[in-house]
Amino acid sequence: MREVVELTKELLLRPSLTPDDGGCQGLIAERLQRAGFSCEHLRYGAVDNLWAMHGTGAPVLVLLGHTDVVPAGPRERWSSDPFVPEIRDGVLYGRGAADMKGSVAAFVVALEAFVAAHPRHPGTIALLLTSDEEGDAIDGVRRVAETFRERGQQIDWCITGEPSSKAQLGDLLRVGRRGTLSATLSVRGIQGHVAYPDKARNPIHQAMPALAELAARRWDDGYETFPPTSLQISNVHAGTGANNVIPGELQVLFNLRFNPNWQASQLECECEAVLQAHGLDYEVHWQRGGEPFHTPEGPLRAAAREVLTQFAGAAPEESTGGGTSDARFIAPLGAQCIEIGPVNASIHQVDEHVRVDDLEALPDLYRSLIERLL
Repeated sequence: MREVVELTKELLLRPSLTPDDGGCQGLIAERLQRAGFSCEHLRYGAVDNLWAMHGTGAPVLVLLGHTDVVPAGPRERWSSDPFVPEIRDGVLYGRGAADMKGSVAAFVVALEAFVAAHPRHPGTIALLLTSDEEGDAIDGVRRVAETFRERGQQIDWCITGEPSSKAQLGDLLRVGRRGTLSATLSVRGIQGHVAYPDKARNPIHQAMPALAELAARRWDDGYETFPPTSLQISNVHAGTGANNVIPGELQVLFNLRFNPNWQASQLECECEAVLQAHGLDYEVHWQRGGEPFHTPEGPLRAAAREVLTQFAGAAPEESTGGGTSDARFIAPLGAQCIEIGPVNASIHQVDEHVRVDDLEALPDLYRSLIERLL
């Protein structure tokens, strides 16, 4: 199916570095409008979002993706220009090929084919795209979800096109994601000379036992297919650069990836209880990246399992691993969410790529899912 390859190449030619859409959504909207979709452009701040719908009523099936990409990095390390798509030995190279302009192109081709074959299909089929997935994720799907909540927009099922496969297309079905909670912790002490510790208060010494307790804690034993909740300290900074000065303040960055045993607010309370128990003079700023979500057995998982088994030749691994995705903003609307996409081995790397055979198979995979659900 060369059509999906050509559309992917058109999208790759647009250097849509987050949060810039680079004209990708305009191109897609024009195509879908010709296919009979109603398209709404939702721009918040510097972020473009596209909501395209066909049909009416329930059930509502949404295909979810993003048109923004991460920076290419050192261009001299790429085998070819990251923003000029090139096919070599059956592989398409370019920034965003796997994450996730290939999936977006496959969504569009699948939607066009589906409505052409089923112009009076039951329910609603929709495409939601944002240019703010790789960045702060504030004015993208998070903001659109707020708009949907205000409107009362129902979503029953959501398929995200994030690159989820491991070795071959369809070998993994993502059925949930962990939540993410980040903290910036400042611990105040009293600066002084290292030779006179009685006249100072070292925030590093004070914070170390609390940090060790947080890092060593076993938060839970996992949840169904979710791994145990994990806290990781990512940065510790203090001092003036002089080795004879006790610092007056310590700053620590840490993150929790958590399963449905927890809500972010509960983890915040648990962490602060430890800090308070150690008598720290502190401030902490929390950033809630998203709550965990999990899709139980039902029509969506059953359909996905059947389709992926057909395409991969074996039943897919059903996983809740990995980082986060924009589905975390759709799930709280009451939607069941899964993620299916190409192999993710090269995402965010130099020479990002997708196999042409996989790319050509994706529209049929997505169309098969749509036809089983609507």
